[in-house]
Amino acid sequence: MPALIACGAVLMTLLGGWVAQRVTDRRHLVPGLAGGLMLGVVGLDLLPEALDAAGRPVFGVPLALLCFVLGFLAAHALERLLAVRRAARGSGPPGAAGAVAPNGGRVPQVGLTAATAMVLHSVMDGFAIGLALQAGHGMATGVAIAVSAHDFADGFNTYTVTSLYGNARRRVLLMLGADAVAPPAGAAATLVVTLPEQWLGGCLGFFGGVLLHLATSGILPEAHHAHPALPTLARTAAGAGAIRLVVGLAG
Repeated sequence: MPALIACGAVLMTLLGGWVAQRVTDRRHLVPGLAGGLMLGVVGLDLLPEALDAAGRPVFGVPLALLCFVLGFLAAHALERLLAVRRAARGSGPPGAAGAVAPNGGRVPQVGLTAATAMVLHSVMDGFAIGLALQAGHGMATGVAIAVSAHDFADGFNTYTVTSLYGNARRRVLLMLGADAVAPPAGAAATLVVTLPEQWLGGCLGFFGGVLLHLATSGILPEAHHAHPALPTLARTAAGAGAIRLVVGLAG
């Protein structure tokens, strides 16, 4: 079963990236769907897992939520710092015409940061799956199905967010490959590494904050600013609904 899950995770992640690449002729619909998938992953998957793993309150607030806010603020600060540095090398303040890049002012490093968060999230998913299987949970088939569907969304999001911020194709494929091997790597790590459950919850909360910032500040605005059509909104809702179905299967 671990081998089945590992193979399924790799193949489904690559399939998600391939689908994101093939539908770029309707580019505005891709970030619409990716934004919905990412919102679903954060709100319906990452945060519940984080709260279960690290629910101990700190001054009355669960640790996972504190890490979530920290991740959101860290992503926002990084995006602003990179934009300021890019503008300093250009010819004006952030947002000025001279500082706008050919990709609409997007900073490639922000896309790489988001993709890295997706990869680390996939590693944590694999780690959690490995621990669950070692504990003898009798839901291995359901876990395999849920993980495969979840990794399709991860591959789709990794390809979309990396390319959306203007990264070269080589970097996009490199991050997609890293995301594909992350779940089996995380599962294999459980054979030699034991991560305290509270740390796992804090990390998942932090990654959730990073991904929510990217979804709300970059992906969804990109999808809707020039194409406020109902099909784009429908795909955003469908993305979130698909993650809800996956989470239901996993339960």
